[in-house]
Amino acid sequence: MSRSILSGSYTSPKVDLIVDMGNPFLNLTVDGFLKIGTVAAARVAAEEAYYVVKRGAVAAVYVGMEYGAERVRGTRDWKNAMLGGALTGAIMSVASNNKGDKIVTDAIAGGAVATAAEFLNYLT
Repeated sequence: MSRSILSGSYTSPKVDLIVDMGNPFLNLTVDGFLKIGTVAAARVAAEEAYYVVKRGAVAAVYVGMEYGAERVRGTRDWKNAMLGGALTGAIMSVASNNKGDKIVTDAIAGGAVATAAEFLNYLT
């Protein structure tokens, strides 16, 4: 019986920047500042990517719920947006470990926002 072994390595990209301020202490200070700034910029980029994906998940649930309501009801009108928004609000509330009245409140808010957005689409 043959065996296969998968091996690999990962090395991060490395950029060396030489800054000569004329004083070794200043050189180290500027170098540290640049490195910390790079790490901070990478962290912000990662956090923003997370929030974009999180918002995209809510939008995907809403679109799926609205489309499902349209298919079940057989019509395309504002009621589908209301049902999709209410179901999305309830699902997101349950996923956030909310209980009881908070789930109902989030469902009502989701339905109201989706219905208002649908009415605004008809006006424009």
